Amino acid sequence: MNYAALSLVFLIGAILIGFFRKINMGFVAFGLSLVLAQIAGVKSGTVITGFPTKLFVTLLGVMFLFSIAQQNRTLELLARKIVNMAGNRTNLIPIIVYIFSTILAGVGPGTVPVMSLMAVFTCSLAAEMKTSPVLLSATSVLGAAAGGLTPIAPTGILGLSLAEEQGITGIEFPYAANMVMAMTVYFIVIYIVLKGYRLKSAVDLSVKEKISFNTQQKITLVGIAVLVVTVIFMGFDVGLMSYTIAFVLLLFRVADEKKSVASIPWGTLLMISGINMLMALVIQLGGIDLLASGLAKLMSPVTAPGVMGLTAGIMSWFSSTSGVVMPTLIPTVTDVAAQVGGGVSTLALLSAITNTASAAGMSPISTGGSMGLAAYTQIANPTEEERSKLFIQLFAVSIGGVIVIALFGMTGVYGLFM
Repeated sequence: MNYAALSLVFLIGAILIGFFRKINMGFVAFGLSLVLAQIAGVKSGTVITGFPTKLFVTLLGVMFLFSIAQQNRTLELLARKIVNMAGNRTNLIPIIVYIFSTILAGVGPGTVPVMSLMAVFTCSLAAEMKTSPVLLSATSVLGAAAGGLTPIAPTGILGLSLAEEQGITGIEFPYAANMVMAMTVYFIVIYIVLKGYRLKSAVDLSVKEKISFNTQQKITLVGIAVLVVTVIFMGFDVGLMSYTIAFVLLLFRVADEKKSVASIPWGTLLMISGINMLMALVIQLGGIDLLASGLAKLMSPVTAPGVMGLTAGIMSWFSSTSGVVMPTLIPTVTDVAAQVGGGVSTLALLSAITNTASAAGMSPISTGGSMGLAAYTQIANPTEEERSKLFIQLFAVSIGGVIVIALFGMTGVYGLFM
């Protein structure tokens, strides 16, 4: 039996069953993981190791901290204050978020910390505005990725180091510039497609509210500011730092602990964890390799960057861009360029891999997308059907990003800055 193909069927089946039967996709994925493992002869203990422990711990910490901020209405007032400052020009909010995220990621902290923090904030803002979080969540991820390839940012350092091992040097500026260019192109696409220029708030922006924070809310704001500083500028883990700050806030009695724990969106957390566990099994059974090998047959001098990018994007939906995709694919670029021939640029292949994989981060099963989804559901409290619909929408935007940026890599623009 072709277990690789079967694993892909199970993965697609889990998403479809959860969506159409209105069952939490995480529960479906947990159950199908065992069924698939039994068919493929994989031990249950091995399936359990696919549970995304680090992601779970990180998400839970961030969720709990922002649950406290939600319970004492800090997030609500902060979002309303920002909306008031924007006035009636709410269509500029996505542009401001994109530029701010790009600059913040580029000065050193890199993609993941900025993505995590901005995704939570923008989706909280969307919930308070009573508008879909899809555009703002995707924008924060694209911005964080756009600035994440500078030579002082972690992802940029990794990419340049892996390239140097292949004898590829002197690409610091074009490598980073290609990322900014690709992310900006897709940001423009989604801004138009998702009608960012028509973004409205359910709040009456013609009336300026006088908003002031009480003592508990001011303490909470200080806690959130500490989180931003320690994660962005000091390199602390966002999840563990969230637990620490939450503990301190509870000492100051800024919110009710039981209510804060109860308001954590456990359903969303289980959905993300279950899907990730099933995906780990899909990877083990060769489902992703099957997809990648099929794509490789399509390579030519023209399509090579696009196919490499598409492969990287698909892999990144199921694994870490910097932890798996880049270390796996970047070492192949010199061989691929030699085998394909036709003057294929190694820089084009490098940029295609990194850029397209980063675009996949908008997915609700990746760090940025999942945190955004968690933040939104925590505040907006959508129904199971609405949450499943949002999951699909975020994944669709991620798929669109992978396709658009993969095609963008085939235009030859990645060689403009060399």
